[in-house]
Amino acid sequence: QVQLVESGGGLVQPGGSLRLSCAASGSIFVIWNMGWYRQAPGKQRELVASMSNSDITNYADSVKGRFTISRDNAKNMVYLQMNSLKPEDTAVYYCYADLVPAGRAVSHYWGRGTQITVSS
Repeated sequence: QVQLVESGGGLVQPGGSLRLSCAASGSIFVIWNMGWYRQAPGKQRELVASMSNSDITNYADSVKGRFTISRDNAKNMVYLQMNSLKPEDTAVYYCYADLVPAGRAVSHYWGRGTQITVSS
């Protein structure tokens, strides 16, 4: 059974930094894309950042220059370094992965989410 587990959420003041981590576990043959979405109250889930297994990155315009995504392919992990946080970054952040479980077809997986609150 493949699982994605996020860590690193919490409360931070405006201008502060946080680092999210996400670990994929289970019988995984290969991971293609990994990344992060977020969903604020009353809003649709939106892509924050993604990274392919060839290190191609994509960022939402709202986080460019402030957030940095990285991966450790040997550990099946993805990270999101968030700097200069703003109140509008407050949301539940979800890790995702497009991966091939052993013996199965490629599928999209989600973590359960971690709350980020930016407030003074």
